[in-house]
Amino acid sequence: MELGGSLAVPNVQELAWSSKDVPARYVRPELELDRVSKDESVRVPVIDMSKLVGGCDDKDELAKLHSACRDWGFFQVINHGVPEKVILKMKADVQEFFSQPLQEKMEYAQLPNDIQGYGQAFVVSAEQKLDWGDMLYILAQPQDVRNMRFWPRVPSSFRATLIQYSIELEKLKGILLSSMARKLGLEPEKLLTLFEEGVQGVRMNYYPPCKQASKVIGISPHTDVVGLTLLTQVNEVQGLQIKKDGKWIPVDPVPGAFIVNVGDVIEIMSNGEYKSIEHRVVVNPEKERLSIAAFHNSNRNAVIGPLPDILSKEQKKRAPKYKSISYQEFLKLGQKATLEGKEKGLAHHLKIQTEAAQ
Repeated sequence: MELGGSLAVPNVQELAWSSKDVPARYVRPELELDRVSKDESVRVPVIDMSKLVGGCDDKDELAKLHSACRDWGFFQVINHGVPEKVILKMKADVQEFFSQPLQEKMEYAQLPNDIQGYGQAFVVSAEQKLDWGDMLYILAQPQDVRNMRFWPRVPSSFRATLIQYSIELEKLKGILLSSMARKLGLEPEKLLTLFEEGVQGVRMNYYPPCKQASKVIGISPHTDVVGLTLLTQVNEVQGLQIKKDGKWIPVDPVPGAFIVNVGDVIEIMSNGEYKSIEHRVVVNPEKERLSIAAFHNSNRNAVIGPLPDILSKEQKKRAPKYKSISYQEFLKLGQKATLEGKEKGLAHHLKIQTEAAQ
Protein backbone atom coordinates (compact mmCIF):
# COMPACT_ATOMS: atom_id res chain seq x y z
CA MET A 1 0.00 0.00 0.00
CA GLU A 2 1.61 3.28 -1.14
CA LEU A 3 1.10 6.38 0.98
CA GLY A 4 3.49 8.74 -0.76
CA GLY A 5 7.09 9.47 0.09
CA SER A 6 9.18 12.06 1.89
CA LEU A 7 12.61 13.43 0.99
CA ALA A 8 15.54 12.34 3.15
CA VAL A 9 16.65 14.99 5.65
CA PRO A 10 19.24 15.13 8.47
CA ASN A 11 18.51 13.27 11.68
CA VAL A 12 17.30 15.85 14.19
CA GLN A 13 18.36 13.83 17.23
CA GLU A 14 21.96 13.95 15.96
CA LEU A 15 21.68 17.65 15.11
CA ALA A 16 20.52 18.44 18.63
CA TRP A 17 23.62 16.80 20.07
CA SER A 18 26.15 18.20 17.60
CA SER A 19 24.96 21.72 16.68
CA LYS A 20 25.23 24.81 18.84
CA ASP A 21 22.98 26.87 16.59
CA VAL A 22 19.75 25.91 14.90
CA PRO A 23 20.29 25.33 11.15
CA ALA A 24 18.42 27.83 8.96
CA ARG A 25 15.98 25.25 7.55
CA TYR A 26 14.57 24.68 11.05
CA VAL A 27 14.16 28.34 12.07
CA ARG A 28 10.50 29.40 12.03
CA PRO A 29 10.25 33.21 12.46
CA GLU A 30 6.44 33.10 12.20
CA LEU A 31 6.30 31.51 15.67
CA GLU A 32 7.01 34.90 17.25
CA LEU A 33 3.60 36.13 16.10
CA ASP A 34 1.63 33.23 17.56
CA ARG A 35 -0.77 33.74 20.44
CA VAL A 36 -0.56 31.07 23.15
CA SER A 37 -3.27 31.01 25.80
CA LYS A 38 -2.07 31.65 29.36
CA ASP A 39 -5.44 30.77 30.87
CA GLU A 40 -4.78 27.53 32.77
CA SER A 41 -8.51 27.04 33.37
CA VAL A 42 -9.05 26.35 29.65
CA ARG A 43 -8.53 22.61 29.23
CA VAL A 44 -9.63 20.01 26.72
CA PRO A 45 -12.53 17.87 28.00
CA VAL A 46 -11.89 14.56 29.78
CA ILE A 47 -14.27 11.69 29.02
CA ASP A 48 -14.74 8.71 31.36
CA MET A 49 -15.11 5.74 29.01
CA SER A 50 -16.30 3.45 31.81
CA LYS A 51 -19.60 5.36 31.66
CA LEU A 52 -20.08 4.55 27.97
CA VAL A 53 -19.50 0.79 27.87
CA GLY A 54 -21.13 -2.36 29.22
CA GLY A 55 -24.65 -1.03 28.82
CA CYS A 56 -23.97 2.07 30.94
CA ASP A 57 -24.67 4.71 28.28
CA ASP A 58 -24.47 7.56 30.78
CA LYS A 59 -26.43 10.39 29.11
CA ASP A 60 -24.35 13.13 30.71
CA GLU A 61 -21.06 11.53 29.65
CA LEU A 62 -22.38 10.92 26.14
CA ALA A 63 -23.37 14.60 25.98
CA LYS A 64 -19.85 15.56 27.11
CA LEU A 65 -18.37 13.44 24.33
CA HIS A 66 -20.68 15.05 21.77
CA SER A 67 -19.75 18.53 22.98
CA ALA A 68 -16.04 17.67 22.91
CA CYS A 69 -16.23 16.48 19.29
CA ARG A 70 -18.38 19.43 18.21
CA ASP A 71 -16.75 22.31 20.10
CA TRP A 72 -13.17 21.13 20.60
CA GLY A 73 -12.29 18.32 18.21
CA PHE A 74 -9.95 17.11 20.96
CA PHE A 75 -10.50 15.33 24.27
CA GLN A 76 -8.82 12.90 26.65
CA VAL A 77 -10.24 9.53 27.63
CA ILE A 78 -9.74 7.82 30.99
CA ASN A 79 -10.85 4.34 32.13
CA HIS A 80 -10.55 3.37 28.47
CA GLY A 81 -9.98 -0.35 28.97
CA VAL A 82 -6.57 -0.62 27.29
CA PRO A 83 -4.45 -2.68 29.73
CA GLU A 84 -1.82 -0.59 31.49
CA LYS A 85 0.84 -3.27 30.94
CA VAL A 86 0.29 -3.08 27.17
CA ILE A 87 0.70 0.71 27.19
CA LEU A 88 3.78 0.65 29.42
CA LYS A 89 5.44 -2.02 27.30
CA MET A 90 4.78 -0.04 24.11
CA LYS A 91 6.25 3.08 25.70
CA ALA A 92 9.34 1.20 26.90
CA ASP A 93 9.99 -0.35 23.49
CA VAL A 94 9.64 3.02 21.73
CA GLN A 95 12.07 4.62 24.16
CA GLU A 96 14.55 1.81 23.59
CA PHE A 97 14.29 2.13 19.81
CA PHE A 98 15.04 5.87 19.81
CA SER A 99 17.91 5.44 22.29
CA GLN A 100 19.84 3.27 19.81
CA PRO A 101 22.78 4.65 17.79
CA LEU A 102 21.78 6.33 14.53
CA GLN A 103 23.32 3.55 12.44
CA GLU A 104 20.98 1.00 14.04
CA LYS A 105 17.88 3.13 13.48
CA MET A 106 18.83 3.83 9.86
CA GLU A 107 18.29 0.16 9.06
CA TYR A 108 14.60 1.12 9.03
CA ALA A 109 15.00 4.38 7.08
CA GLN A 110 12.25 5.50 4.74
CA LEU A 111 12.53 4.48 1.10
CA PRO A 112 11.58 6.67 -1.89
CA ASN A 113 7.80 6.92 -2.40
CA ASP A 114 6.99 5.40 0.99
CA ILE A 115 6.15 7.32 4.16
CA GLN A 116 6.77 4.22 6.27
CA GLY A 117 9.98 3.87 8.22
CA TYR A 118 12.39 6.05 10.17
CA GLY A 119 12.79 9.68 9.09
CA GLN A 120 10.49 12.68 8.77
CA ALA A 121 7.11 12.96 7.05
CA PHE A 122 5.79 15.40 4.45
CA VAL A 123 9.15 16.73 3.24
CA VAL A 124 8.35 17.52 -0.39
CA SER A 125 11.03 20.02 -1.45
CA ALA A 126 14.67 20.90 -0.77
CA GLU A 127 13.66 24.45 0.26
CA GLN A 128 10.90 23.46 2.68
CA LYS A 129 11.21 24.43 6.33
CA LEU A 130 11.71 21.38 8.54
CA ASP A 131 10.26 20.19 11.84
CA TRP A 132 12.42 19.60 14.89
CA GLY A 133 11.69 15.90 15.31
CA ASP A 134 12.24 12.37 14.03
CA MET A 135 9.66 9.64 13.61
CA LEU A 136 9.14 5.95 12.98
CA TYR A 137 5.96 5.33 10.99
CA ILE A 138 4.49 1.85 10.59
CA LEU A 139 1.27 0.47 9.13
CA ALA A 140 0.05 -1.86 11.89
CA GLN A 141 -3.50 -2.95 10.98
CA PRO A 142 -4.91 -4.87 9.20
CA GLN A 143 -2.27 -7.54 8.74
CA ASP A 144 -2.18 -7.33 4.92
CA VAL A 145 -0.78 -3.75 4.92
CA ARG A 146 2.25 -4.54 7.08
CA ASN A 147 5.72 -4.19 5.58
CA MET A 148 7.98 -5.93 8.08
CA ARG A 149 11.05 -4.32 6.52
CA PHE A 150 10.22 -1.25 8.65
CA TRP A 151 9.43 -3.12 11.88
CA PRO A 152 12.41 -2.90 14.27
CA ARG A 153 14.01 -6.09 15.56
CA VAL A 154 15.51 -4.22 18.51
CA PRO A 155 14.16 -4.36 21.10
CA SER A 156 13.33 -7.98 20.42
CA SER A 157 9.82 -7.55 21.82
CA PHE A 158 8.97 -4.56 19.61
CA ARG A 159 6.99 -6.38 16.91
CA ALA A 160 4.82 -8.40 19.28
CA THR A 161 4.29 -5.35 21.48
CA LEU A 162 3.12 -3.17 18.60
CA ILE A 163 0.72 -5.83 17.31
CA GLN A 164 -0.89 -6.19 20.75
CA TYR A 165 -1.02 -2.41 21.23
CA SER A 166 -2.63 -1.86 17.83
CA ILE A 167 -5.27 -4.53 18.51
CA GLU A 168 -6.23 -2.85 21.80
CA LEU A 169 -6.52 0.52 20.08
CA GLU A 170 -8.77 -0.98 17.42
CA LYS A 171 -11.13 -1.98 20.23
CA LEU A 172 -11.07 1.52 21.74
CA LYS A 173 -11.65 3.06 18.31
CA GLY A 174 -14.79 0.94 17.94
CA ILE A 175 -16.19 2.07 21.29
CA LEU A 176 -15.54 5.72 20.45
CA LEU A 177 -17.12 5.49 17.01
CA SER A 178 -20.16 3.69 18.41
CA SER A 179 -20.67 6.42 21.04
CA MET A 180 -20.19 9.20 18.48
CA ALA A 181 -22.70 7.57 16.13
CA ARG A 182 -25.43 7.58 18.76
CA LYS A 183 -25.11 11.32 19.33
CA LEU A 184 -25.01 11.96 15.59
CA GLY A 185 -28.30 10.12 15.20
CA LEU A 186 -26.73 7.16 13.38
CA GLU A 187 -27.03 3.44 13.90
CA PRO A 188 -23.64 2.56 15.46
CA GLU A 189 -23.16 -0.34 13.05
CA LYS A 190 -23.32 2.00 10.06
CA LEU A 191 -20.36 4.06 11.24
CA LEU A 192 -18.46 1.00 12.48
CA THR A 193 -18.86 -0.67 9.09
CA LEU A 194 -17.29 2.34 7.37
CA PHE A 195 -14.17 1.89 9.52
CA GLU A 196 -14.08 -1.91 9.56
CA GLU A 197 -10.70 -3.19 8.32
CA GLY A 198 -9.54 0.41 7.95
CA VAL A 199 -5.80 1.03 7.89
CA GLN A 200 -4.21 1.92 11.23
CA GLY A 201 -0.89 3.74 10.96
CA VAL A 202 1.25 4.21 14.07
CA ARG A 203 3.65 7.15 14.23
CA MET A 204 6.25 7.12 17.00
CA ASN A 205 7.70 10.60 17.56
CA TYR A 206 10.96 11.80 19.07
CA TYR A 207 11.41 15.53 19.70
CA PRO A 208 14.91 16.40 20.96
CA PRO A 209 15.32 19.37 23.30
CA CYS A 210 16.45 22.62 21.70
CA LYS A 211 18.14 25.49 23.56
CA GLN A 212 16.49 27.87 21.09
CA ALA A 213 13.09 26.20 21.36
CA SER A 214 11.20 29.40 20.51
CA LYS A 215 12.71 29.29 17.00
CA VAL A 216 11.68 25.73 16.04
CA ILE A 217 8.54 23.60 15.83
CA GLY A 218 8.17 19.89 16.60
CA ILE A 219 5.30 19.38 14.13
CA SER A 220 3.94 22.21 11.98
CA PRO A 221 0.26 23.22 12.36
CA HIS A 222 -2.03 20.75 10.59
CA THR A 223 -5.20 18.70 10.78
CA ASP A 224 -5.17 14.89 10.61
CA VAL A 225 -6.16 13.36 7.26
CA VAL A 226 -7.83 10.36 8.95
CA GLY A 227 -10.96 9.44 10.91
CA LEU A 228 -9.67 9.37 14.49
CA THR A 229 -6.27 9.76 16.12
CA LEU A 230 -5.41 8.18 19.49
CA LEU A 231 -2.27 9.57 21.11
CA THR A 232 -0.33 8.56 24.18
CA GLN A 233 2.67 10.40 25.57
CA VAL A 234 5.68 8.24 26.31
CA ASN A 235 6.95 10.73 28.86
CA GLU A 236 5.15 13.59 30.57
CA VAL A 237 6.79 16.50 28.73
CA GLN A 238 4.06 18.80 27.44
CA GLY A 239 4.22 19.90 23.81
CA LEU A 240 0.90 19.38 22.03
CA GLN A 241 -1.12 22.53 21.38
CA ILE A 242 -4.51 22.95 19.69
CA LYS A 243 -5.91 26.07 18.07
CA LYS A 244 -9.20 27.35 19.48
CA ASP A 245 -10.70 30.81 19.07
CA GLY A 246 -7.50 32.08 17.44
CA LYS A 247 -5.20 31.01 20.28
CA TRP A 248 -2.95 28.01 20.85
CA ILE A 249 -4.01 26.03 23.92
CA PRO A 250 -1.50 23.64 25.55
CA VAL A 251 -2.81 20.12 26.18
CA ASP A 252 -1.66 18.84 29.57
CA PRO A 253 -1.80 15.04 29.43
CA VAL A 254 -3.78 13.26 32.13
CA PRO A 255 -1.69 10.32 33.44
CA GLY A 256 -2.83 7.08 31.84
CA ALA A 257 -5.21 8.81 29.41
CA PHE A 258 -5.31 8.76 25.63
CA ILE A 259 -5.61 12.06 23.80
CA VAL A 260 -8.19 11.69 21.01
CA ASN A 261 -8.80 13.99 18.11
CA VAL A 262 -11.37 14.08 15.34
CA GLY A 263 -9.80 13.83 11.88
CA ASP A 264 -10.83 15.26 8.52
CA VAL A 265 -12.79 12.12 7.58
CA ILE A 266 -15.12 12.34 10.60
CA GLU A 267 -15.58 16.08 10.04
CA ILE A 268 -16.65 15.39 6.46
CA MET A 269 -18.86 12.38 7.29
CA SER A 270 -20.63 14.35 10.04
CA ASN A 271 -21.15 17.22 7.55
CA GLY A 272 -19.14 19.53 9.78
CA GLU A 273 -20.94 18.77 13.04
CA TYR A 274 -17.73 17.33 14.48
CA LYS A 275 -14.55 19.34 13.95
CA SER A 276 -11.06 18.40 12.81
CA ILE A 277 -8.96 20.94 14.67
CA GLU A 278 -5.60 22.45 13.76
CA HIS A 279 -2.84 21.39 16.13
CA ARG A 280 0.95 21.44 16.45
CA VAL A 281 3.80 20.34 18.70
CA VAL A 282 6.24 22.75 20.35
CA VAL A 283 9.70 21.81 21.60
CA ASN A 284 11.06 21.85 25.15
CA PRO A 285 14.38 23.67 25.71
CA GLU A 286 15.66 21.12 28.24
CA LYS A 287 13.86 17.80 27.84
CA GLU A 288 13.13 15.35 25.05
CA ARG A 289 9.52 14.49 24.27
CA LEU A 290 8.25 11.16 22.93
CA SER A 291 4.75 10.24 21.85
CA ILE A 292 2.85 7.52 19.97
CA ALA A 293 0.01 8.48 17.62
CA ALA A 294 -2.29 5.85 16.09
CA PHE A 295 -4.18 7.07 13.03
CA HIS A 296 -7.43 5.27 12.17
CA ASN A 297 -8.69 5.42 8.59
CA SER A 298 -12.00 4.43 7.04
CA ASN A 299 -12.06 1.15 5.13
CA ARG A 300 -10.64 1.10 1.64
CA ASN A 301 -14.04 0.82 -0.07
CA ALA A 302 -15.66 3.72 1.77
CA VAL A 303 -16.97 6.88 0.15
CA ILE A 304 -15.63 9.93 1.98
CA GLY A 305 -18.52 12.38 2.11
CA PRO A 306 -21.41 13.55 4.30
CA LEU A 307 -23.44 10.53 5.40
CA PRO A 308 -27.00 10.39 3.99
CA ASP A 309 -28.47 9.74 7.44
CA ILE A 310 -26.82 12.94 8.69
CA LEU A 311 -28.20 14.97 5.78
CA SER A 312 -31.75 13.73 6.46
CA LYS A 313 -31.47 13.94 10.25
CA GLU A 314 -34.79 14.48 12.04
CA GLN A 315 -36.62 14.52 8.68
CA LYS A 316 -34.88 17.79 7.82
CA LYS A 317 -33.14 17.81 4.46
CA ARG A 318 -29.70 19.35 4.89
CA ALA A 319 -27.36 20.52 2.17
CA PRO A 320 -24.00 18.75 2.04
CA LYS A 321 -21.12 21.00 3.08
CA TYR A 322 -18.46 18.75 1.55
CA LYS A 323 -17.90 16.93 -1.73
CA SER A 324 -17.98 13.11 -1.74
CA ILE A 325 -15.01 11.18 -3.15
CA SER A 326 -13.75 7.61 -3.02
CA TYR A 327 -11.27 6.49 -0.39
CA GLN A 328 -8.64 6.04 -3.12
CA GLU A 329 -9.16 9.62 -4.34
CA PHE A 330 -8.97 10.83 -0.75
CA LEU A 331 -5.72 8.90 -0.30
CA LYS A 332 -4.18 10.52 -3.37
CA LEU A 333 -5.07 13.97 -2.06
CA GLY A 334 -3.54 13.02 1.27
CA GLN A 335 -0.28 12.05 -0.44
CA LYS A 336 0.00 15.61 -1.73
CA ALA A 337 -0.84 17.20 1.59
CA THR A 338 1.81 19.13 3.48
CA LEU A 339 1.70 20.32 7.06
CA GLU A 340 0.50 23.86 6.39
CA GLY A 341 -2.43 24.31 8.72
CA LYS A 342 -6.21 24.06 8.59
CA GLU A 343 -6.65 26.11 5.39
CA LYS A 344 -4.61 23.47 3.54
CA GLY A 345 -6.34 20.48 5.18
CA LEU A 346 -8.39 18.02 3.15
CA ALA A 347 -11.66 18.86 4.89
CA HIS A 348 -11.14 22.45 3.79
CA HIS A 349 -10.15 21.30 0.28
CA LEU A 350 -13.40 19.32 -0.09
CA LYS A 351 -15.65 21.96 1.45
CA ILE A 352 -18.41 23.26 -0.81
CA GLN A 353 -18.59 27.04 -0.97
CA THR A 354 -21.67 28.42 0.77
CA GLU A 355 -23.12 29.87 -2.42
CA ALA A 356 -22.86 26.49 -4.16
CA ALA A 357 -24.56 24.72 -1.27
CA GLN A 358 -27.61 27.01 -1.26
